[in-house]
Amino acid sequence: MEYNLADLFESVVDAVPEREALVYLDHPGTGAERRLTYAELDAAANRLAHHLIEAGIAPGEHLGLHLYNGVEYLQTVLACLKARIVPVNVNYRYVEEELVYLYRDADLAALVFDAEFDERVAAAAPQAPGLRHLVRVGVPEAGAGGPDAVAFTDAEAAGSAERGFPPRSADDQFIIYTGGTTGMPKGVMWRQEDLFFSGLGGGAPTGEPVKSPQELAERVAAGGDGITFFPTPPLMHGTSTLTAFIGFNFGQRVVLHRKFVPQEVLRTIEKEKVTSVSLVGDAMLRPLIDALNGPLKGTDCSSMFSVSSSGAIMSDSVRAEFQALVPTVMLLNNFGSSESGFNGTATADSGPENGFRLQVNSRTAVVDPATYEPVAPGEPGRIAQRGHVPLGYYNDPDKTAETFFRRGDERWVLLGDMATVDEAGIVTVLGRGSQCINTGGEKVYPEEVEQALKAHPDVYDVLVAAVPDERWGNRVAAVVQLREGAPEPSLDDLQTHCRTRLAGYKIPRRLVITGRIQRSPSGKADYRWARSVVEPRCESRE
Repeated sequence: MEYNLADLFESVVDAVPEREALVYLDHPGTGAERRLTYAELDAAANRLAHHLIEAGIAPGEHLGLHLYNGVEYLQTVLACLKARIVPVNVNYRYVEEELVYLYRDADLAALVFDAEFDERVAAAAPQAPGLRHLVRVGVPEAGAGGPDAVAFTDAEAAGSAERGFPPRSADDQFIIYTGGTTGMPKGVMWRQEDLFFSGLGGGAPTGEPVKSPQELAERVAAGGDGITFFPTPPLMHGTSTLTAFIGFNFGQRVVLHRKFVPQEVLRTIEKEKVTSVSLVGDAMLRPLIDALNGPLKGTDCSSMFSVSSSGAIMSDSVRAEFQALVPTVMLLNNFGSSESGFNGTATADSGPENGFRLQVNSRTAVVDPATYEPVAPGEPGRIAQRGHVPLGYYNDPDKTAETFFRRGDERWVLLGDMATVDEAGIVTVLGRGSQCINTGGEKVYPEEVEQALKAHPDVYDVLVAAVPDERWGNRVAAVVQLREGAPEPSLDDLQTHCRTRLAGYKIPRRLVITGRIQRSPSGKADYRWARSVVEPRCESRE
């Protein structure tokens, strides 16, 4: 057996078929839920996989998942892997033009979508000539003019619950589309073996990776249950889907909600005795704090062992607030990307004073982007990873050439994050190079300024962007969302607060107060939106 994700999942199913695999709370608080054992989830995925094969979707063709979180999302991913069809995530916030781009760019042959997106799919699908098979989850509204599609329940009922699939390969692909912060979304092409080791920790993200495919099931059979993983961001973002598969590789339980609703998340943590929660930065952690301080005060969170974030950091001040409410939990700021998988975890001394410091794995380095050679300690460079890295960007040879390279016999990926490394190998992340603000020749990374501003007692959320300046080239501007009921601070107030934490050139020179910071559904920063807000509106607060 090779390191193929479907083969590995089936080996876990055979080891613990009656163990609970997936709990989905469709309408939390109402009692509506679905619970599937490993054997039941396997059979459900088999049924859909056979339907797709019978519908003429061939191995290597691409299927889009235009879905909210749910059993159907993970069932469809597993069905694709079983049938050697390539799963492709679709951002459910995209409008027609963006969907047309992605459907075409990804060369989708099939699409599984929620009925809620009927109108958008009906508009976009006819403009993607290769898209020939649609499967709808849920029931469309009466009279709605949705696209012609097979009902998911019918597709599932038509397929066999047995396996009976041809042999698979470690070279079978898994594509993760990433929007990034600039430009159109790009599809990161992973070999499944590479994704297993880089994105899923080789079956043991916190321990020693397996040395053979058979060892995964042996570890599951020898171990017990009792761990519950709760990926709270949308599965359409790679991190959440990978978190679910990490749970499956351990033979443990995965809990899902359709959407992130803070109070319901806390109720589920208490009810299901959740041990490991994944989220994205302060945008998700702060609402949990508000709920624990308010309507959900007293909720039993003692089962939680860890809360991990990737895609955005949990700032020092917000982490301290949550730690005071749940003293036994371990808060982990992880670092990784769609292009690299997991790179490392923040050190204990990481924070506003020392910067975002990482203990990275042995395959991660800081290199000169011009020569690809490692930088000297203290010198700035870009984070790169070697070994189990993606093949490149689908349909984009130019971006692939810019991002992926070979050094000797090894493949490398060059990330967009600037960093330094010290003598002990600790990496300090400076920020995304594409978001770096050059003001008078000095470089300012938004993340560092945002951390400082979030420590202000009246600031709930913040994004930092550049605005043009005739003298300095650019100036630092902040878009701030205040805590509910907090008095509106002046620019002078925030500058005074920052002066003890930041060098003078990093302090915001312009300020916009907004009712709500715009982020992606998973909590990632939307810097394009921030720039659009600060440029026309902030003159009065200079």
